[in-house]
Amino acid sequence: MLLWTGLGNPEPGMSRNRHNVGFMAVDRIAERHGFSPWRKRFRGEVSEGQVGRHKVMLLKPQTYMNLSGESVQQAAAFYKLSADAITAFHDELDLAPGRIRVKRGGGAAGHNGLRSMDRMLGTQDYWRVRIGIGHPGTRERVTGHVLGDFSRDDRLWLDPMLDALSDTAALLADGQPELFMTRMASHTGE
Repeated sequence: MLLWTGLGNPEPGMSRNRHNVGFMAVDRIAERHGFSPWRKRFRGEVSEGQVGRHKVMLLKPQTYMNLSGESVQQAAAFYKLSADAITAFHDELDLAPGRIRVKRGGGAAGHNGLRSMDRMLGTQDYWRVRIGIGHPGTRERVTGHVLGDFSRDDRLWLDPMLDALSDTAALLADGQPELFMTRMASHTGE
């Protein structure tokens, strides 16, 4: 089994925040791949299904971003999953809006959800799907940008990118991150 966690904040008023693009990604995967209804478990919400030929559990921690690792650790421990079976979908300031990069391991780069996962899992060696939200230009504007809602203009790239991500998710499940990124680039016009 694979554990794919979207990172975000559970407040209904934050659902359209750039910081919640990880939640948006796993929601779209669940919808397009016919996953089970979301239910409460592991201090989060989970949905189960198949992506390609792989069983995947989607997880949306309900602990707020700064404590995301608590939820992820509970699910990983229950299913005895190694770090390479875990993928975090999260927002990335250092990528242009709509760009996608996949990597295994690495630092948190100031992302509190990743920092919490690193601490609770005791490793940084899990997969990350970095979803570009762009940088606002100055450090002082970062918090407002990250916690701000996607604009109407952002919808022009956001929805097609989320559709493409869910349509090519089987490549991630198959352990083909390079091909996944190539296909995503062709969908998003990189």
